Amino acid sequence: MEDFIRDMPKVELHLHIEGSLEPELMFELAKRNNIRLPYSSVEEARNAYQFTDLQSFLDIYYQGANVLQNQQDFFDLTWAYLLRCQQDNVRHTEIFFDPQTHTQRNIPFDVVINGITDALKKGEEELGISSQLIMSFLRHLSEQDAFETLEQAQPHLDKIVGVGLDSSEVGHPPEKFCRVFAASRQLGLKCVAHAGEEGPPDNIRSAINDLKAERIDHGVRCTSDRKLVDDLAKMKMPLTICPLSNIKLRVFSSMEQHNILFLLKKGLCVTINSDDPAFFGGYMTDNFIAVHKALNLTRHQLVQCTINAINASFIEAERKEALLKEIKDYY
Repeated sequence: MEDFIRDMPKVELHLHIEGSLEPELMFELAKRNNIRLPYSSVEEARNAYQFTDLQSFLDIYYQGANVLQNQQDFFDLTWAYLLRCQQDNVRHTEIFFDPQTHTQRNIPFDVVINGITDALKKGEEELGISSQLIMSFLRHLSEQDAFETLEQAQPHLDKIVGVGLDSSEVGHPPEKFCRVFAASRQLGLKCVAHAGEEGPPDNIRSAINDLKAERIDHGVRCTSDRKLVDDLAKMKMPLTICPLSNIKLRVFSSMEQHNILFLLKKGLCVTINSDDPAFFGGYMTDNFIAVHKALNLTRHQLVQCTINAINASFIEAERKEALLKEIKDYY
């Protein structure tokens, strides 16, 4: 079964590129850019990746991002992730990036996006991995700050498929960003939003109704509102679920308690993703295997998660049809 999962074509819809920064690369970039890290070794850094909740993770996440200084750094970060995609047979990926994490450190927007997109182009040409880029707004910052980021993105709209909303969910409901999401839609950008990870089901409703989100990132808290579960199933709203992330951040105490199988059986458009794999202990294959081992998902259910991801992706119809054929031929 693990061989079946490893070789299965996959599509990832929920990946924060900054969250793929492995300790080895962090040390390499720190040395290149003369940055002092609070860790004496790669092993000490990896051991520090212990979190009690979303905020304790974000504190380390933002600290690690400090080593990303120039365009080559962002290229190297993205290329390392794409090589892991190749290893896990990820055929298409839709990547989040957090420009505010970097512009607040006086790293120009152009440096960030050009480094990432240069690697994505190389990934398509040399590895056959198609990709899309989603710009996320940090919800713990103001809507005005998000508007300024959208303005910085204007010369690069050809490189961005959509906007997202991430960072600290508690205390920062989706409706805080209604106007900037409306402005993003007017520019032709798709809209997705993190909701229902640590926050209540109402955040999921708000993301859909107020932000017009076309996908909900995480969404696992929906099960405390059974009507919402039924509504999500009826509207075929994709949920980009990140199993290992949910365990690492204590959303569930164990994988056996995860509700992904329940949601799948309820007919929701469930997808499996890795979120911030360097911090949460696993990329795509690791997440699929962890879910299968704990909840005994069948081959059909695992394949359905990939089919759901293909259907929920923002890729053109021709590529979508090719990927659907690939997974169906595999199964």
